[in-house]
Amino acid sequence: MHAITIPEPGGPEALVWDEVPDPVPGEGGVLVEVVASAVNRADILQRQGFYDPPPGASPYPGLECSGRIADIGPGVAGWAVGDEVCALLAGGGYAEKAVVPAGQLLPVPQNVDLAKAAALPEVACTVWSNVFMIAHLRPGETLLVHGGSSGIGTMAIQLAKAVGAKVAVTAGSKEKLDHCAGLGADILINYREQDFVTEVRKATDGAGADVILDIMGAKYLDSNVRALAVNGRLAIIGMQGGVKGELNIGALLGKRAAITATSLRARPLEEKASIVAAVREHVWPLLAAGHVRPVVDREFPMPDAAAAHRVVEESGHVGKVVLVAP
Repeated sequence: MHAITIPEPGGPEALVWDEVPDPVPGEGGVLVEVVASAVNRADILQRQGFYDPPPGASPYPGLECSGRIADIGPGVAGWAVGDEVCALLAGGGYAEKAVVPAGQLLPVPQNVDLAKAAALPEVACTVWSNVFMIAHLRPGETLLVHGGSSGIGTMAIQLAKAVGAKVAVTAGSKEKLDHCAGLGADILINYREQDFVTEVRKATDGAGADVILDIMGAKYLDSNVRALAVNGRLAIIGMQGGVKGELNIGALLGKRAAITATSLRARPLEEKASIVAAVREHVWPLLAAGHVRPVVDREFPMPDAAAAHRVVEESGHVGKVVLVAP
């Protein structure tokens, strides 16, 4: 088969479409003939040499894919050759074939195009596990999403609105904020021109956000704590703003607030399977009913992954950028 390889870390030009050995499903694994994958920030970090795959994972980038089952390994039940699926991966999505642990497979939702389904697993699992399974967002509460126009952000807006929450977002342009509003966001904050702490408090009568989904890390740590409501929950899922910040523990104590920080890629298989099962139970019916949809900015041929990476690094896109296999 062919896959995107990274012979040496570097810029987008480091991504090379090359012939590699076919993967073979072992115990509990399923071989998927890949139709599409999608670009995530983790793929860019891996390309740059900063985020190696966990032990035993495919060396190729790609944390999600969609396609059709081509073969089934020992010990797998409930799936058949030819089934259309999408999957959460620890790596290997930028390829013509990928082996997936059976617990990380999902059926392609009704009314969702097979290629666009590749944009769902990573964002759906990240948002559901952090916002709902850990932070327990409830109807009537306010969720603040940083990077509202990103793949994570567009999914978080839709899921929060589907359960009856109020949604505040930050983004860097009117165009991106307009897209967020179209998905249901209630409070639109241009972080280049406005202070999100002030705007969130103003929009919530001084209360603040009950849950914050943060991709920035250190840069926003203090401001996020100030933006939290009493009993608020801050879920950190990224470090685009750095890894070391100063925490005002007194402010955190005064609000009886909680901070969690998670990643998805290196979790044990059983934890990933539990998250995937919860997503199938709670999110997939919303997709089938049309209440939630994948947001895809554009598609690229998979061999042209370098161009897709450039688009994501420039941050001009809304939602996900998808790679379609030849």
